[in-house]
Amino acid sequence: MLQMMLRPRWVLALLLALGIAAAFAALGQWQVERAVVQATVEQRPTEDIRPFAGLAMPDVPTPQSATGQLVEVSGTFVPGDTVLVEGRLNDGVAGFWPVAHLEVTDGPAGGIPIALGWNADEQGARDAADRFDAGIDAAEVVTVAGRFLPSEAPVVPDDDGDPFAMTTVAVAQLINIWADFDDRPVYFGYVTAAEPIDGLDVISSPPPEQSVELNWLNIFYAVEWVVFAGFAVYLWYRLVRDAVEREREEAAEAAQADAAPAEPVGPGADS
Repeated sequence: MLQMMLRPRWVLALLLALGIAAAFAALGQWQVERAVVQATVEQRPTEDIRPFAGLAMPDVPTPQSATGQLVEVSGTFVPGDTVLVEGRLNDGVAGFWPVAHLEVTDGPAGGIPIALGWNADEQGARDAADRFDAGIDAAEVVTVAGRFLPSEAPVVPDDDGDPFAMTTVAVAQLINIWADFDDRPVYFGYVTAAEPIDGLDVISSPPPEQSVELNWLNIFYAVEWVVFAGFAVYLWYRLVRDAVEREREEAAEAAQADAAPAEPVGPGADS
């Protein structure tokens, strides 16, 4: 079989098969690179406090680049608009967030919710919210540092629950509660304050997880190309083997024909 492989025709066929296999292998490598590139997560400096101005705009969805970013936002709190959001977990413990209404002054004008802190006790959270609300100076510009997060979706209370209870920081719901807020700009996100007000604990707000997920469809295609590359070489091997077996069969038939006795010819051949 080795002699058959060294024949010029089969050497050329091998070179062709190797060229096809190399092309398939290159395509497989390209698919793997695509899977890796698509799985690359852009590292954002979310733990560096940035000015809120320019990070997001009112009346438009929160950009992904701003989600989870630590920010400093300046503005004026609006008295009477502080509400309680229940069912908020702090290190696995359910509690309450007093959420206040801040009108932004260091960027495009718009309202933004500020989560002031956490308390496991409803009355404790309510008392802290009432004290904060009573002490608001509507003309005083304050600066709040915290993590900027996108607005959550409203949740309809249970049939037997309080119809006015809030379990999410939903801007679409808050603007219906805030006084005199018709047709005014609003940011579709909120800030969890890094420093809680008196009577509350700091809100546990870890940095966003940087998850990496491979594109398994590209990996599957890469494996397919490798299989095709192996099949190209295997096909050449099978063609050579079939040719060798065919030649052997032809040689055996020829040898058998040569070894067969010649039949007598002429009169008396049957006697």
